Amino acid sequence: MSFSVETKEELARIQPRRRCCQLAELAALFRMDGSLQISGEQGVSLTVSTESASSARKIFRLIKAVFGLQTQILVRRKRRLKKSNVYVISLPARVGGRDVLQELGITDSQGIFSFEPPSELLKRQCCRRAYLRGAFLGGGSVNSPEGTYHLEIITNDETHARTLSELLHRFGLTAKVSQRKGWFIVYLKESEQIVEMLSIIGAHSALLNFENVRIVKGMRNQVNRLVNCETANLNKTVDAALRQTEMIQLVQSRVGLGNLPPQLREIAELRLQFPDASLKELGQMLNPPVGKSGVNHRLRRLESLAEEFSRQGGGTGD
Repeated sequence: MSFSVETKEELARIQPRRRCCQLAELAALFRMDGSLQISGEQGVSLTVSTESASSARKIFRLIKAVFGLQTQILVRRKRRLKKSNVYVISLPARVGGRDVLQELGITDSQGIFSFEPPSELLKRQCCRRAYLRGAFLGGGSVNSPEGTYHLEIITNDETHARTLSELLHRFGLTAKVSQRKGWFIVYLKESEQIVEMLSIIGAHSALLNFENVRIVKGMRNQVNRLVNCETANLNKTVDAALRQTEMIQLVQSRVGLGNLPPQLREIAELRLQFPDASLKELGQMLNPPVGKSGVNHRLRRLESLAEEFSRQGGGTGD
């Protein structure tokens, strides 16, 4: 089971206690996955389809809690994917004299279809959380934190996408909207914002799992950076030591180390004896000990001699 599916399974088990939150979440689910149907026998009805059995059960419970209606869940099998079922739940447009479409924010008081949920439906913070939870259940997904950080909600209506983006902005999240093949995607890409989004919609177990993986991933990346840095430094030390050894051997072949000043002779002999030692280690071997800058200064003087001999192409020093 993917991280996204696990997150939705957790959200499907959340049952809002307040009727206003139940209505807000149900409104989001119908707006994301719902459609209107007209039949001669039943008249106008709202139908919602989902491939998730847990989401279907949640919609069933929400309809019963909000409208006091015992609906049925029809199971249809996909033709192309035989192992995949589609769960269909229908809701009459009117229940006991109540206008279901208007209560769900699908039509206004004049019976005109609304492209965005009414402000009355989302006036409370708890209702805004419930609406975002329903929207995510209906068309959301979140990548596993092992990979790239990405959370998105897909809708076929640009106005609704802007509404979702504005809702997320009200929670301090910088959601962006893009278009992909006729669909509108509201998305987050920063790990901290995805964690906050999971908290807003109540996916606390998913949040903890996300954070655990993110911490381990961060530590692993930090270790890799340190190892790469150490490896780079080690390579630089080895390359420098090899160059210095070759330089000292050239000076030795031209004038002999015994003809060098004592300070240069001492550091040259130590470098030949300890080709893998760092400048700090070489400095500690000198008598008296010398710092890295002092060792580097002496080696640079030897390097100048070697470069002079290289330009001359031979000869001996004084």
